[in-house]
Amino acid sequence: MEAVLANANRTAKRKGAAGTMGRMSPKPAEWYAFDDKDQATTDWYPQGLTGSDDSGNIGIPAFLVSWYFRPEAGERGIRVSFLSPQSLKYQHALLVVAKPDGSYGPIDIHAGGIACFGDLLYVADTVRGLRVFDLNNLLDLRTVQNDLGESGRIGRHGGKLHAFGYRYIVPQTDFWKVAQAGPHFSFVSIDRGGATPRLITGEYRESDPGGWVARWGLDLRGGEPEDAFVLGHPKIQGAASRGGKWYLSQAADSVTNGKLLVHEGETLKTRPFPIGPEDLSVQGGRLWSVTEFKNKRTIFGVSL
Repeated sequence: MEAVLANANRTAKRKGAAGTMGRMSPKPAEWYAFDDKDQATTDWYPQGLTGSDDSGNIGIPAFLVSWYFRPEAGERGIRVSFLSPQSLKYQHALLVVAKPDGSYGPIDIHAGGIACFGDLLYVADTVRGLRVFDLNNLLDLRTVQNDLGESGRIGRHGGKLHAFGYRYIVPQTDFWKVAQAGPHFSFVSIDRGGATPRLITGEYRESDPGGWVARWGLDLRGGEPEDAFVLGHPKIQGAASRGGKWYLSQAADSVTNGKLLVHEGETLKTRPFPIGPEDLSVQGGRLWSVTEFKNKRTIFGVSL
């Protein structure tokens, strides 16, 4: 992670893409906008968010953001951005899955939520469960060859490694699969509010308030959550829990502000949120999220 950020080739802008905030008042205490190229693309959309506080192992402050590739033709899968809030530098890496022939390919999922604990990155695979990536296995293609290969190719071809022009790839190393049909894994986060850290997963439903959220032991032993709840709201894109409170991000559309729903026991409070909020993560004593829409792509933090 430290090496990737030391070589980061993109620069975020502090409090850029201000249109993301819409009518939100007060505005977030802090936010970082992706660069102009990442703001303008209609190919990639940010979804999941986690960071160094979730991990506990990353030696410098950092955010990790997952993106999915939208076009159906020429699938390029999912990627993760590593961003330093200190330097504002960031770098994309492509997440890949190994093939039996010794090559690798893209992963065609939505990657709606991510969570990092220790060296492991958990990525939500909506209908299948959780894909796991070991950040110790992050590979710099420039250490194994002089160039990055062809930007239109993926995998091993003629003895050379390709990753659509990306310098870094992270291979999948594990998979927690849903044993039978059940709730979807739309988003994930880490709950470090108790004596033992737990993994939070939840289910997005477009117009149905019957989606669920659950907390699991991080070893996922036994295959059952420690507790689970019905969300009671549609369009929930992320969830976090701290100190007896549940925080839920609720989306609207590309021009309408979302909402932060805060449940404490039977009490519900609604707080203002930017346009297009997604996954949630607690970092540095603040609640952070990422926004997805074109020219409105930021990582932002608000008080808990």
